[in-house]
Amino acid sequence: MDRTVSAMQLGGSSAVSDLSLWALFIQADWIVKAVMLMLILASFWSWAIIFDKILKIRKVVADTDKFESDFWSGGSLDALYDRLSVSGPQHPMAVLFVAAMREWRRSTERGLVRGKQGLGSLQIRIGQVMRVSIDREMDRIERYLGFLASVGSVSPFVGLFGTVWGIMNSFHAIASSKNTSLAVVAPGIAEALFATALGLLAAIPAVMAYNKFSSDLGRLNIRLEGFAGEFQALMSRQLDEEAAE
Repeated sequence: MDRTVSAMQLGGSSAVSDLSLWALFIQADWIVKAVMLMLILASFWSWAIIFDKILKIRKVVADTDKFESDFWSGGSLDALYDRLSVSGPQHPMAVLFVAAMREWRRSTERGLVRGKQGLGSLQIRIGQVMRVSIDREMDRIERYLGFLASVGSVSPFVGLFGTVWGIMNSFHAIASSKNTSLAVVAPGIAEALFATALGLLAAIPAVMAYNKFSSDLGRLNIRLEGFAGEFQALMSRQLDEEAAE
């Protein structure tokens, strides 16, 4: 009889001490489970965005380097524009260039580039077109970065909510069983710590990725604005030369 009781106690102790991640999730309260699932899904979606942005930004930078090399190679800008118009611009700087050249050609074909007033109006229109193109392209590339920022700032607090709820369950178990042994409070505390860990697991990569992408896109925006300024200066000089002739 003593051996049976001892075996049952050992088996019960083994069941209680099962603190594996899966066991913590299965044994958790439904509210803590909802918190864990929310954090896991947020982390999964964050990693999907991170990998997508890494590939896209890397491709944009490589395409931009190649375009700048072609642009400043001394070749014909009209030929470059015709080639990009056929294939379609695939990156922000090419979109910027095509938009400016399209406005240039339309104004020239319609005879709007006459006199100083016409030249000044064309320069203003080209500047506005390039500014709008920059804003539109940056908005397209920055899509979903707000989600990373939200995950990075909110996930620790969501995990903290699960932590508080798990600790409340532990105190409730103590009050119900009138037993302060570690076997009674360990599951609830472990669930609470697990929720906190999931919150940090979702938040840390999201914050690091958001800061990295923001820095990369900031440098890309500076490159686009610099190119827009140089292209406007180039067009202005060409217009002045044509007016002088």
